[in-house]
Order: sequence, then structure tokens, then C-alpha cells
Amino acid sequence: MYKKIALGTIALLLIAAFFAYNRFFAPATQFSGKEKIIFIYSGNATKNAVLEMLKKDSIVLKTGAIDWLGSKMKYWENIKPGRYKITLGMSNHEIIKLLRSGIQSPSKLVINKLRLPIDLGKPLDKALESDSATIMRFITDTQALKKLGLNDANLMAYIIPDTYEVIWTWSPERVLQKLKEDRERWWNKNDRKALAEKIGLSQEDVHALASIVEEETNKKDDKPKVASVYLNRLKIGMPLQADPTIRYALKNFTMNRVLYVHLRTPSPYNTYLNKGLPPGPICTPSPATIDAVLNAPKTEYIFFVADANLMGGSTFTTNLSDHNKAARVYQDSLTAWLKRKAIREKAKKDSIAKLGSNATE
Repeated sequence: MYKKIALGTIALLLIAAFFAYNRFFAPATQFSGKEKIIFIYSGNATKNAVLEMLKKDSIVLKTGAIDWLGSKMKYWENIKPGRYKITLGMSNHEIIKLLRSGIQSPSKLVINKLRLPIDLGKPLDKALESDSATIMRFITDTQALKKLGLNDANLMAYIIPDTYEVIWTWSPERVLQKLKEDRERWWNKNDRKALAEKIGLSQEDVHALASIVEEETNKKDDKPKVASVYLNRLKIGMPLQADPTIRYALKNFTMNRVLYVHLRTPSPYNTYLNKGLPPGPICTPSPATIDAVLNAPKTEYIFFVADANLMGGSTFTTNLSDHNKAARVYQDSLTAWLKRKAIREKAKKDSIAKLGSNATE
């Protein structure tokens, strides 16, 4: 009798253990793919919201076990907002354990070339929980920036284009602090600080000069020579006369030609009217362009103009006479190209008009 009762009890315990395992510790995810990202928002970190999200996003089919485990593990009393990665095969217990830990899956902050401080709003909006309005309020808050040692002029000097890992619930202020820290680590490598000192520029000055080089050319081989031109102009006290600074002063980044009338634009960024570097970078230069400035060769170049072959390169000269000759050749080549382009576009329009006319006959 007792033996049968013992065996029955053991069987019941085994059944209960099997049931508990399947309900709480066996793989419970139902979605296709290897992983799924879920977001628990600060303004809606409630039990109902979490359960609804897990069910809606097909993390699990039924939320009863998750609900029970959350209570037993005291998760519902302390829900942590965040960006969490649920991997295929996780059990209900593992899901609650992850959410309770508050260990978020990092978000990717991708920063390419930015020109204005407000341009930082878009990548931050994609990477953070903060809405665009909150982000823009911070970026345009001079007192908030001042606490980080930043302002409108030097902000771009503390942002190096790259892909960063940030925490989704971080504030914009915390992200900028990270960007500053990463910039400092970048500058501590490859003797960059010593190289800046060697050419007589501060780190912020290097960023400002590199931003002009960044806007002047996309040709990798030309960047060090373009940097040498501007370093030579700084050395002899000649205005930089950089067309990209005029576009920045006008906040017109699509204008093809800078005309003489534009050169009279009153602005501290106008390097035709003002000697020396502008107050800050006119964009966020790439690491390669910053290194091009730091490692610029010693040359006697004072001028450069786009190559007449219109392939993106530049012709470098040491005197105004040779520069003017190269500039005339370039202008003639550009004018001829524009004429050919206009002829092609007219022929295309005429062809489309003719086809339309034939279709209505």
C-alpha cells in the first residue's frame, strides 16, 4: 500500500516537474528568425503593456506563464524600460530574467557627415528613446551644452563620424558625453596630439581645418595636399579663401558656384573676409580627413583648382599666375561640359515631347 502511494507520489511529482519545465524552462519563443527586439517605454512600463507587447510581437503565444513568473520573481514591481533582445529558444524564465536584469541590447548610433548641430537630431532620434522634440531642445540649449564644455561653434569638433553603441534609454546629454570620451580616446592614439602640436594647431583647430578639406574634395589622394595649401596660407597670414565656408555662412550647401557677390557675406565663417580658421568646423570631418591634416606633406602649394578633366581631382600651384591659368582651363572645360549637358537635356525633352505628340495622333 505504502509502496503504491510512494510510487504514485513520485509519478505526480515527475508529472508536475515535467509540466513546470515545459511551462517555465523549455523554449517558449514562437517567432521566426534568430532574434527579436522589444522596446519597453519609460512612459508605459506597466505589466499590461509588457504582456501585450510580448504577445503582439509573437514572442510567446500565451502570456500566463510569463505573468505568473513575473509575480514570483517580483518583476512587475520594478519594470525597467529599455531595448531588449529576445533570442530564439529562450524560455519564459529566461525572458523574465533578462527583462528584470535591465541589461539592454545596445542601439547603433550611426553618424556620418553632419554640417549643423541640429543635424545631430536625426541620428539621435533613431538610436534613442527620447523623442525628436526633447533631443532638439537639448541640442539648442546653450546652458545644457555649456555644462559639457560645448557650444554651437565647437560641437562638431567633438563628434567623429563612426558607428557607436549607445543605450536606448540614455539621455542626449549622456550620448554627447560618450562621444566626447570616444573622441579623447581617438586623439590619444597614433601620436595625434603630438602631430597637432607639430603643425601648431589645437585639436579643435585641426577639426575646423579638416572640415574645410572634407568639403573641398572627396579624392583621398588630394586631401593631404589640400590640407598643405591651407596650412601654408595660415603660416603666411593669407586668408584661407575657402568656398565651402561661404556655403556654410549662407547655409546653402547645394549651390554649385560661389560668386563674387557671395564673398561679401558678413559672417565669422567667411574666410574671404576674415583671416585664420573659422570659429568651428563647418562639418564633421571623417577620421581619414583629420589624419590627412595631421600628416599633411610639406609643400609650397598656395593655390588649387579643380582639374580640367572634371574627374574630381585638383591642380596645385605655387603662384597666382599658374593658378589663374589652371583656373581658366578648368572654367573653359566646365562651360563646355555644361553646354553639352544642356544640349543633351534639350534633346531628351524634345524626344519625350515628340513621343507624346505621336501618341495623341
